[in-house]
Amino acid sequence: MQKWAAGFALALGTFVGAAQAAQVVVGQVAPFSGIDGNQAKAYAAGMQVAFNAANKSGINGNTITLVRKDDAGKPEETLRLTQELIDQDKATLLAGYFGIANIETIARSGVLDKNRIALVGWRAAQIRPETQNLFNVRASLRDEMFKVSEHLGTMGITKLGIMYEQGPGGVALMTSAGEAAQKAKVTIAAMAGYPAGTANVQQAVQAMIKVQPQAIMMVASGAAAAAFVEQYRAAGGHAALFANSGVDPEQLGSKLKDEQVQGISIAQAVPSPFKMSSKIGKEFADAVAKAGTLEVPVSYAMMEGYIAGKVIIEAVRRQGKEVSRDKTIEALGRMDYYDMGGYSVAYRPDIRAGSKFVEMTILGGKGKVRQ
Repeated sequence: MQKWAAGFALALGTFVGAAQAAQVVVGQVAPFSGIDGNQAKAYAAGMQVAFNAANKSGINGNTITLVRKDDAGKPEETLRLTQELIDQDKATLLAGYFGIANIETIARSGVLDKNRIALVGWRAAQIRPETQNLFNVRASLRDEMFKVSEHLGTMGITKLGIMYEQGPGGVALMTSAGEAAQKAKVTIAAMAGYPAGTANVQQAVQAMIKVQPQAIMMVASGAAAAAFVEQYRAAGGHAALFANSGVDPEQLGSKLKDEQVQGISIAQAVPSPFKMSSKIGKEFADAVAKAGTLEVPVSYAMMEGYIAGKVIIEAVRRQGKEVSRDKTIEALGRMDYYDMGGYSVAYRPDIRAGSKFVEMTILGGKGKVRQ
């Protein structure tokens, strides 16, 4: 955690809680020391880059401080640290959470409703129901699966395996997988899970080797996907490999040999951070260039964090001078269309997945996006 930021936020806490100060505290609890620590750091870096740019001129007199806390991927720590952000750091809103078990723990605890606080932007390799105070800035996993199904339909693949992170969204995942497969006229030969928050994929590998599907969809964390690819290829598996957007190309490239990573397709839920063909792409590149040395390399996770930061800034802007938890929820709920130039976000009372944007990317050597 950035101690200076936490101390500054704490010193101003009473005023933020009363919605009178010029300091808006955004609290993030994420697995900075977990198996997907680089993605958590990248997401935080993206938000910070956006906040730094906005803070230079201020937002109706307000500035934003990001306070980070490390849960190491443990759901019980996610809840404890979230309460700490609310009570001690006086967070105005939360953002950038990771993991299905962690998100479910927060959602089911009632901490968001009790404290009338929004959580903006989260990543999980599972499908979960819409929740009033959980505002995501990306397409749903269901949208990603349907995009992959369209791609499968063009390849003549009829036999699909799905490797997934186990969790409370398993039934919804199976239902959506079935619908997507039916649309693409594909048969799901096997669904093999692995324990949430781990990279223990041995049983999933064995299941896929036994069934021999033509293609495998990995609905997993980046670390688990890397472990699966390595073990599956070593065991002689030759299926075409697809992944959801939670799988980081850079992470695959750093952990796998070129021949193992080449040709993997990933459904990306945000625009490429490496292209400047859109307004949001150019703006992100310019902001990163001005940021100087970053904690981690530029990545899709960083772009997603930047987008989350932009949504938060817009929600703060729409409140005028006085910003509060209640008014933040109201501002987000009324954000029926926010165009960032090549990427837009919209919320409805029953829809909290802010986007429908999904595009397929194919990896080359070192995990670099080939197309």
